[in-house]
Amino acid sequence: MILISHPTGNNNVREAATSLADSRLLSEFHLGIAACDGNFFARAARLPGLSEIRRRSYDSKLSSFLKLHPWRETGRLTASRMGWNFLTSQESSFFGIDSVYRSFDRAVARRVEAMEAKLTAVYCYEDGALETFRVAKRLGLKCIYDLPIAYWRRSRALLEEQAERYPNWEPTLVGTRDSSSKCARKDSELELADAILCPSGFVRDSLPEGTADEKLVSVTPFGSPMLTQMIRGAEEGFGGQDTPLKVLFVGSMTQRKGLADLFEAMKLLDPTRFELHVLGSPIVPMEFYTDQYGLFIHHATRPHDQVLELMRSMDVFVLPSIVEGRALVQQEALACGLPIVVTANAGAEDLVEDEKAGFLIPINDPRAIAQRLEQLEQDRHLLAGMSLAAVEKAAELTWASYRTQVVDAVKECLQSEACVSST
Repeated sequence: MILISHPTGNNNVREAATSLADSRLLSEFHLGIAACDGNFFARAARLPGLSEIRRRSYDSKLSSFLKLHPWRETGRLTASRMGWNFLTSQESSFFGIDSVYRSFDRAVARRVEAMEAKLTAVYCYEDGALETFRVAKRLGLKCIYDLPIAYWRRSRALLEEQAERYPNWEPTLVGTRDSSSKCARKDSELELADAILCPSGFVRDSLPEGTADEKLVSVTPFGSPMLTQMIRGAEEGFGGQDTPLKVLFVGSMTQRKGLADLFEAMKLLDPTRFELHVLGSPIVPMEFYTDQYGLFIHHATRPHDQVLELMRSMDVFVLPSIVEGRALVQQEALACGLPIVVTANAGAEDLVEDEKAGFLIPINDPRAIAQRLEQLEQDRHLLAGMSLAAVEKAAELTWASYRTQVVDAVKECLQSEACVSST
């Protein structure tokens, strides 16, 4: 039986836990906060202004497995909402995200120690696994490590290169400022892992040399949302040649996601023929972004259904990321009928390999972005055809398939005495 844990939770975690429960492999599911089956957080989620809790809703069939550790995460959310940055802004801050992860990890480790005879493995995520893995190893349990983004050494090298390319964007590259102790934790977590699950080939390839020779490494791509509404391209048709091409970027407003390159690309294009929309949270004051490129339209973060609604009003999605894991927003864009212009570093190498649903571009290449946008703006028939292909591609990547792959990887780890690489 397996204990799975994540301090904050997300849809990938929800699906992984569901896969283990459906396969009768799940013993306990540890989270910070979860709204489930009428519990306290489910009732609180109904109150105005608590959308963050509503996003942490879980199917009632997981209720009997749930073990919550809410107080530190509740404090973090409260401090963030009140603007008490002194409690959250540093790695050592009492309610900082790193403190939340470390406290959660210690609590789960204590639970693993108490459950020793009932478990065969623990399943944990980056930054929240070290103490749990240490206890599990001592007890002879398998350690399954879910790495949602490129390994930190590769990430840091790429981001430091971006700081040299765009010095004024360096304050948005928060991943370059992890402390040596935090990075050492990541190294130790990886070393203790028996199996590693990666959402993309890019994440797998970011692992230190030789990792796949020593441990079980599996690529388990995320699923795509199943939308009931028709896509914009099929339902309404795209605008005529005299209508500006609506370009959408969704994500944190940082050069880690290639926003500086997208801005540079837009400067190469006629602003009367292209319209850039950016949905995301600024990392630095908004004036910085408007100074870089003042013609974009900003959209504040919003509930997921409203994000999809905005997507359906756009023509093309662009994410020229430098470091990702597998940006789920790419598959959401495909499901909404948007061709995507993305990098392999966004974890998208398999989404557009045949150039039917979008285009793969190199990192660090604004001109390549501009050329692909120009191509789509000039050929609206191509755009409409790619829109239909986008929906078909998204439909191939289901959450059911993700759940199957997770279970297969977990079973292989449990049955394996020696860790042999899996592709």
